[in-house]
Amino acid sequence: MSPSNPLMALQNDVLLITLITWGLAQLMKPLTGYLIKRRWDLTQLVSTGGMPSSHTTLAVSVTLATGLFVGFNSPLFAVSAAFAMVVIADAAGVRREAGFHAQALNTIMRELMEGHAGAAESELREVLGHTPLEVLGGIFWATLATTVLWYFWR
Repeated sequence: MSPSNPLMALQNDVLLITLITWGLAQLMKPLTGYLIKRRWDLTQLVSTGGMPSSHTTLAVSVTLATGLFVGFNSPLFAVSAAFAMVVIADAAGVRREAGFHAQALNTIMRELMEGHAGAAESELREVLGHTPLEVLGGIFWATLATTVLWYFWR
């Protein structure tokens, strides 16, 4: 296989461990949602929000795996760490705040539409970001899963 062959990505240990860790985090969301709300919501498998933050998990996992495989003093680790900081800040900050705005706009729309039966109402998605606990859950899960996978991988 030539170095430019896209199938070479299947031999990238950092990428594979990161994708496994992220996928497992996404699979955990319906279970943690059930434990918190006492109802199953399988849409959490493909939606944003929820515990643990899969965005955070992905960013922390690629950063930790890069450090473990390439070295914590490498430029690749530095780039991954900066990327992780941006993703975590976005997950817990900007996207969460956008969710609060969506809640307020949905409330305003419901109040405006009250009394108008049959009017078309399209609500904005309110769960866009993560609580600090969901972000911490993503950090914890990424650290645990990446370290365990790396240990058995090598």
